Amino acid sequence: MFDYLIVGAGFAGSVLAERLATVANKKVLIIDKRNHIAGNAYDHYDDAGILVHKYGPHIFHTNSKDVFDYLSLYTEWRNYQHRVLACVDGQMFQMPINLNTINAMYGLNLNSDQLEDFFASRAEKVKEVRTSEDVVVSKVGRELYEKFFKGYTKKQWDLDPSELHASVTARVPTRTNKDDRYFTDTYQAMPLHGYTRMFEKMLNHPNIKIMLNTDYKEVMNEISYKKLIFTGPVDEYFDYRFGKLPYRSINFKFETLDQEKFQETGTINYPNDYGFTRITEFKYLSGQKNPKTSIVYEFPTADGDPYYPIPKADNAELYKKYQTLADQLENTYFVGRLATYKYYNMDQVVAQSLATFKKIQRETLDLVADENADLR
Repeated sequence: MFDYLIVGAGFAGSVLAERLATVANKKVLIIDKRNHIAGNAYDHYDDAGILVHKYGPHIFHTNSKDVFDYLSLYTEWRNYQHRVLACVDGQMFQMPINLNTINAMYGLNLNSDQLEDFFASRAEKVKEVRTSEDVVVSKVGRELYEKFFKGYTKKQWDLDPSELHASVTARVPTRTNKDDRYFTDTYQAMPLHGYTRMFEKMLNHPNIKIMLNTDYKEVMNEISYKKLIFTGPVDEYFDYRFGKLPYRSINFKFETLDQEKFQETGTINYPNDYGFTRITEFKYLSGQKNPKTSIVYEFPTADGDPYYPIPKADNAELYKKYQTLADQLENTYFVGRLATYKYYNMDQVVAQSLATFKKIQRETLDLVADENADLR
């Protein structure tokens, strides 16, 4: 008899498994349909000995000391601040848009105050910022929106930015200084020996058993457990009762090249040219020295593994129907990006899982208190 059955061995499931096993001394079984742990953060060494991310680049960053300290229990870190260029009109410009970007693009020599005026002179008045298009044109105007955002977003989501919730482009800031880092979080680092090694240490506990290459639907009725933690697609759990929640997926094309370096930085975006959205070179992420280099092209697609919940109002309404069903279940928890149909960064999933563990602890204490009260 397991205390908890956890479906999914990614961040959400693994963090909860570790906390339940280590802190609460519970017996946990993790099931995953893939042949590996670590979910989409899974990485491995390719034939050239380069550490590559099977499901696209995962760059860790967080402002949460609690999250960083927790993961530090299971990994050492390599300091790394991600930098991105965008190929626009055949030239490379820093992304997110910043002072260097504008001065280089327009042959200007503006300072930060002047750049604020520059953006203000081009910004369009938007009565109510609702869409991803609204976010950008209201800040920097239509020309920069079309050069840097519109094409990339259209490829990524197969929707015009005017059809997408504001949260999509709001994730990418616009700066008036020369800060060319893609993220500005307090903690920016990569697991020194990779994500998979970190997960292996996290799950290395006698109270945790792992079953890979396993479809939970085929074995759930054969396993004895008290409570369920589900981190897969919530619509799948309920057999698509109200229809499928739409996702975007990605096809990855990996290449290993007989050269030390392919591009000038970790990731280069291609907002307007080619069928792919970006190219990432993994040696920037790992810091490895190797006479060869490995890169990955990302081609967004409608088919494949569910990666990105599509942030549209009608999809949010459909999810609410599934959320209502989920809330009615006892001893069942839905955690993570797929189970809550929301895009989370890795640190946000860890934070959500740690918060769920605290909730489980409170519920257990309340139950014990109620039982003791009944005995009085």
